[in-house]
Order: sequence, then C-alpha cells, then structure tokens
Amino acid sequence: MLNKTLNKKVFINPEKISTRDGYGEGLIEAGKKNKNVVAVSADLSESVRAQWFAKKFPQRFFEVGVAEQNLALVGAGLALGGKIPFLNSYAVFSPARNWDHIRTAICYNNANVKIVGSHGGLATGPDGATHQALEDIAIMRVLPNMTVVVPCDVEEAREATLAIASQNGPAYLRLSRPATPVITTKRTPFKLGQAEIFMSGRDLTLIACGPLVYEALKAAEELAKEKIRVEVINCHTIKPLDKKTILRSVRKTKRVITLEDHQIAGGLGGAVAELLAENYPVPIKFIGIKDKFGESGETDALLKKYGLTREYIIKAIKNILKKKIIC
Repeated sequence: MLNKTLNKKVFINPEKISTRDGYGEGLIEAGKKNKNVVAVSADLSESVRAQWFAKKFPQRFFEVGVAEQNLALVGAGLALGGKIPFLNSYAVFSPARNWDHIRTAICYNNANVKIVGSHGGLATGPDGATHQALEDIAIMRVLPNMTVVVPCDVEEAREATLAIASQNGPAYLRLSRPATPVITTKRTPFKLGQAEIFMSGRDLTLIACGPLVYEALKAAEELAKEKIRVEVINCHTIKPLDKKTILRSVRKTKRVITLEDHQIAGGLGGAVAELLAENYPVPIKFIGIKDKFGESGETDALLKKYGLTREYIIKAIKNILKKKIIC
C-alpha cells in the first residue's frame, strides 16, 4: 500500500523538478529564519542554485573561486565564528577534492558547516565520468560527527536543507542535476535520521535513497500486479541510519535489496549491511555501481547500462525471493 502522504500522481506521469531547485528554495527559507545562515561558493553558485540566495542576501554570500580546499577552510572559520555556512560546489570537487580539509578543519572541530554536493551520481550524465560523483557518500559517511542526507525529490531537498540548517554540527547534502519525479508533498513526514516507508509489503524490503526511490516505487507497483508485495523504504538519511525502521521491516520480510546511484562499496548498501550483519543477518542484494567509473551519456541510458532501472530491480527481487531463508 502506498504511503498516503505521497504525491497522488506519483504513478501517473508526475511533474519532474531537480533536487538542486529544492535546495535553492530551502536555503532562502533557512536564510529568512536565521540571519546567521550564509552561503559560500566555489564558482558554481548558479549550477547549485546558491545564486538564488546570493540575489536575496548579497551581504551574506561569499565567492571563493575555483578553490575547494579554501572553501572548506573559509566555511570552518565562519562556523567557528557563529555563522551557519552552506558550502556550494559539485560533489566531485566538494567533498572529493577537499576531503582532508573537511575532515580536519570541519569534522575534527565539529564545526557547524553544511557541505552541499550537487551533480551526484551517474545522473550527471553528459558531463562525463570525471564529473559523476560515485564515491561521495562513502567518504563522508566515514567521517566522525558528519550527517549524510540524500533527498529523493525537490520537496524533500527543501525539507532537508531546513533540517540541516537547524541542527548543530557538520552535514553533507547530496543533490542531483536532472529533473526527477516529484514523489513527496508538504504532508510527507521528514525528520533527519528517520527513514519513511513509502510502500508497505511483506515479501521483501527494498531500501533506496535519492531520485532512485522513484524507480523502487515503480518496481514495487509492477510486482504488486503479480502478488509480490515489496516494502519500499526511503532512506534519505544514510548517517545516522534509522536502525529501528530498517530492522522492523527486515524482521518482517526476511530479505533485503539496497538501491543507490553510487558505488556499492561504502554507500547506502554498506551501511545497511553493517547494521544487518550485527543484528539480523538475512539474504541481501546490492544494486549500485559495481567498482566502475561512469561515462558520458544521457542519464536514462546510463542508468539502464549500469543496471539501476526498474527492470533490473524487478529481476533482482525475483532472484532473491528464490533464495532459502536462514536466519
């Protein structure tokens, strides 16, 4: 059964908007609520939608140029001085290029800095492999004090921006570039660290993050026609992981598949596997990037080539359902 707070048109050609647009709107709202919210850009403010904040609050916007390491250090300084800086760039540059500075200047000091990495995953498409961040969740999840959030759509990106602005401590917000289906509404609950069951089921737990949550829902909808009931969890906060919701679902279904536009190593699947290995070992399948780089191409073509579409998900679900359960 579909969560009643979701977009009623989610399976009927829903509107598509980029998550970076939700971030741009949320950043302005956060700025209105708290005068200490500031934005810092590494020459990509328009692409990350921080330019919207700059036009609204020009005195609270800072441009450091193509200098991502300096971006992190400026952000740490502003936070230690009482501001709430949002650092804006592509995920392949921040947190990738300036990871050491995020680790030492931001996380070691538990500084109240928000790192916004846009253009995450294969969905960046035509920008090519060098601009497709496929490792960012892993390198941020490992850092002490860091919260990691991957919103599923534009509305959730707006909510996530407001949430990390009001929470003290470092946070990483991962965004994507292309317009993606609008799944949630203003009635859909959002709380950092609390996953939401978007579709209830009894046969298998499908845990996804980011815009691929839509593919998970579509796969579950099609399988329901064959009497296969899949429980879809939108795990927007990968750190801290919602252990309670995941374990409760898995104890019911006894089988798990994770889905992410990221390397399998170290991402959402890794986080779920660590949880289950220690608390409730069950058969698990990981759908993500299998230790490869991406390549230039249209988003839909890349997702299909790398096995991140609903057709592949359905096949994986049917295969894991054949496995004998030992737990």
